[in-house]
Amino acid sequence: MPGTFIDVEVAGDIRDDPEMAQKLEDACPVDIYSTREGHVEVVEENLDECVLCELCTAAAPPGKVRVLKLYDGTALERRE
Repeated sequence: MPGTFIDVEVAGDIRDDPEMAQKLEDACPVDIYSTREGHVEVVEENLDECVLCELCTAAAPPGKVRVLKLYDGTALERRE
């Protein structure tokens, strides 16, 4: 379930990568990402705390993490 203003999409091929899970958890200043048993978990109750810093998109490979701005229909994502 997305937040009111923000949702996050994490590509399936990096969700089970323990290294990527830790990178995302470490990168996010508002704890949107958590590492659970080596998997990326999105902490839904923190979604609307997102400050649109783009640290998560910079930590992930291009196109693998998208921050969806539900209020205007745009998204933040790292491109090549």
